This record gives sequence, C-alpha cells and structure tokens, in this order.
Amino acid sequence: MNPIFQRELVGLLRTRKAYAIQAILIGVLTAFVVIRWPDNARADFGGEQAQAVLRLFGYSLLAGLILICPVFPAAAIVREKQDGTLALLIHSPLTPWDIFIGKLFGAAGFAMLLLVLSLPAATACYVMGGVAFVHQILAVYLILLLVALQYATLALCISARTATAVSALRLTYGAILLLAIVPLGPKQFTQGFNDPMVGQVVNTLACVSPIPAMMDVLGQGGIGSQGLINTGPVLQRYSIFAGISILMFTLLTLVKLNARIFDRNRPAGKVTDERSGTVRAYRRIMYLWFFDPQRRSGLIRGWMNPVMIKEFRTQQFGRSHWMMRIFGVCLLLSMGLMLATTRGTLNWGVDTLGGVIVILQTALLVLVAPSLASGVISGERESGGWTLLQMTPLSTFTIVSGKLLSAARTLLLLLLATLPAYGVMLAISPDQAPRILQVLITLILLAVLSLMVSAATSSVFRRSAPATAVSYGILVALCGGTMLFWMGRDAPFPRGLVEQALRLNPLATALSLINTPSFREYSLAPANWYVMGAGIVLSTVVLSVQTWRLARPQ
Repeated sequence: MNPIFQRELVGLLRTRKAYAIQAILIGVLTAFVVIRWPDNARADFGGEQAQAVLRLFGYSLLAGLILICPVFPAAAIVREKQDGTLALLIHSPLTPWDIFIGKLFGAAGFAMLLLVLSLPAATACYVMGGVAFVHQILAVYLILLLVALQYATLALCISARTATAVSALRLTYGAILLLAIVPLGPKQFTQGFNDPMVGQVVNTLACVSPIPAMMDVLGQGGIGSQGLINTGPVLQRYSIFAGISILMFTLLTLVKLNARIFDRNRPAGKVTDERSGTVRAYRRIMYLWFFDPQRRSGLIRGWMNPVMIKEFRTQQFGRSHWMMRIFGVCLLLSMGLMLATTRGTLNWGVDTLGGVIVILQTALLVLVAPSLASGVISGERESGGWTLLQMTPLSTFTIVSGKLLSAARTLLLLLLATLPAYGVMLAISPDQAPRILQVLITLILLAVLSLMVSAATSSVFRRSAPATAVSYGILVALCGGTMLFWMGRDAPFPRGLVEQALRLNPLATALSLINTPSFREYSLAPANWYVMGAGIVLSTVVLSVQTWRLARPQ
C-alpha cells in the first residue's frame, strides 16, 4: 500500500466535512428516487419517470464533482511545499511516481467513494424501468470517473507550479471553467449556420467539456442546438480528450516532482525612475505613465485608505497594469459579443444572444469575486498580518472597507468592460431598453452579493483555501445548483416548485428578464432582487460580527 495514499485518504475521511458531504449526497439522491418512485406497484416501461430521475442524478453528480474535485488536490503539493515536508518526501525512498499516485488517489479516492455511495440510487433508477444499463448507467459512471481523474490530475499539475494554496485553488477553478464551460461558447455563437465544416469543428471543440457527453447519454444531446449539425460520437470524443489530458497533466506533474521544484530564480529588476531619460520617455508612452509596473509608487495621501492602496500595490491583479490588462481582455470579449450580436441576429434573434451574454457575465463574476474577496480576512489571519493591522491606529472598519473596496474596483471594471455588447443590442432593438436596465440591476446585485458572501466566508475561516472553496461552492450552488430544478421541470418537479427555486437564482432571473427562450415563462423579478438583498444584508451582518470578534483583545 502507498503510504501517502493511506495518509491522505484516511485523514480526509476522518474529517467532519467528509461525513457531511457523504450524508448530503445520499440524502439528495434518495429524495430524487423517493419523489418519483411509482406509487401503484407498476414499473414504468416507458421510462419517463426513470429518465427524469436519472437526469437529475447525473447532472447533480457532475456538478458535485466539478465543485469537490479541485478542493483537495489543489492544495496537496503546494501545502507540502509550504510546510517543508515535500523536501522530505522527495529525498525519501519514494519515487516521484509513488508521490504522485498517492496524492492522486488520495484526493480522487474520495470522489470515487462518492460514486460508490450513489450506486443504490442508480440501481433504483434502473429498477424503475426504461433505462438502459450499458448505454446510460455505465456511460454516466464512465463520464463521472473520467471527470474525477481529469480534474484531479489538473489540480495536482497546478499545485506543483504555484506558491500558495489559495492561488492554486483559484487557478484550478479557472482552468476547470476553461475546460467545462468555455468550449461550449463557439457552438452557441455559430448556431444557425448550415456549413458542415463549421458544425464539425465546433462540435468537436464542445466535446472537450463533459457536459455535452452527459447530455448525449441522458438523451438531451439536441438541446440548445438551433440549425447546427449536432451529430457524432460525443462520448467517444470526450473519452479520448480526457485520456490525453490525464496523461499530459500526469507527465507535467511528474516533471516538477524533484529537487528543482524549490528553485525560484527571479530577476532583480530595475526601477524606471533610475533609468536613462530615453528609456523613461519610452516607458511613459508605452505604459501611459500611470500603468508602468516598474515605476516608483508615490506616497499615500492622507485622505486615502491605506489598506486599499496596500492591496492595490501588493496583489498581482490589483496593480494598475494588471487591471488594465484584465479590462482589455474583457473589452475584447465584449467586442466579440458585439460582433456575434450583429452577425447572429438574423439567424437566431437578439433574445437568445442576450442570454449568451448574460451567462458569460455571470460566469465571469462567479469566477472572479471569490478569488478577490475570499482572502480579505482569512489571508491576513493565515499570514499573521491581522495582528499587525490591529497594532496600527487604523480602525477595524477602515481595514475591512479598504479590502472590500480593492476587490469592488476590479468587479466594477469587469462589468464596465462587458457593457458595449448591451449597447449594440440596444441599437438593434431599442425596445429592449427596460429589459437591459433590469438585467444590469440584477448583475450589479449579483456582483455585490458575490463580494459580500466571499468576504463573510473569509471572516469565518482561519485559512484562505477552505474559504475560497466554500465561497465558490455557495455561488455555484446558487447560480447553477438551482438549475437542476429547471432541468427537471414537469418531471419530477412541478412548475410552481421550479419557479420558486429559480427565484433564488440570479442567472435565471437575468435570463428571464432578457426574454431568453425556456425562461421567459417565469416571473422571477423582483423576488430575486429581494432574495439577493437579504443575502447581502445577512453576509454583512456575519462579516461585521466576525470582524468585531476578531478585533477584540486576545
């Protein structure tokens, strides 16, 4: 037996959160089966009830694995590096392969245990009748197994190349979003084109994500396609890509598991103010003077919040040149959406294109907000900076507000950079102005909610890694988890229950306001605004109480 595997898996299974995750999984899957179990002692050979439960079952497990898989392997190697135990492992009789396998199956073993616990619910779906065992049950578990291994190897590869557990977790969630969601974008933007070559390319690219493979296995492969050729072995394509990516991530991780992983050679650098006049003039033109990363920073003015300025100057994505790069990328993305809006309006309408824009903006907010705000308190406590901040003349309100303002500025720039697409929609269809205004209100409330939830979570946890994971879990469950009710509308969930669940979802609210097909029938605003307002108030109360408790003399 691999000693690292035993230590990782056994230590994880002894924690309370592992018991909680297993209990919640079993309870949810059991509820799905009990709700739709035939009450007349007859099997449904048509399979409508079983298919509905199987879809909820498959999508729930897929969403759970996407949320859970990065948490444990993302910090597996970098945590050993920070604690100084990785050097002992590398110089022990264990080979790099032994270390990698122990870490991989220690982290992925928990995900596999969850799959084993879900077998009774899958068996119940099969017993209900109308579900193919090989083509559906086994295919669903094959996809879930590949997802667990693929994302676990990806997290270990990133963990071996980062300096902190928080950055590893952020990059891992970003990479998973890149692999699971972004490949579906080209397929949405090219809908309505009848070119077979375009259809083949975008369908092959979409198979990078496990979502089309799961939809195809569950009999929903054609959903979301409008006039685009949607044929091909989706499951086989995803299996091939997943196998190749698992092998690639494994090799990249093994390359780093040696003594060179501790080498951190950095150039000394040179301040712009100390260079020649020609170089200074050139950099002033190229960086517009204000955004030169090598320019000496000025003094903090008396009217400025020093904590906010500290965050701007010390965080990588808080510095001005990185902010402008992020703004530029979002602006290019918005211009691409404008082009798609002008070219795609004749093919599939402004409403559907507006839905695509809303989905991309929501995904951007959910991805960025926890990475910015989940360490505002826990990061300082973990590094010992909170005690130093308490020793300064600054009040607790000044400290917390400075950190929140530094994160809010980034979110504000992201929202501003993606607004031009709505301007083009408004120019094409002026009657969309009230809907666009309501959508912007929803997105602003979502940005504030994401910021406050992440900050409140940061005040509860002592370390940034679990705070970041919980923040992502809450926001993804809010924007994506409640979509499970929409996927199971009419079978097994009635329309009233689906609408009540979607009123908690800001993404569904924005889609209904923009009049996206399949969501226009629901009336979700302003109820969702009240829900998000209550969430903001509750998060503010939690943040205030926790910071007051932490600010007391120890």
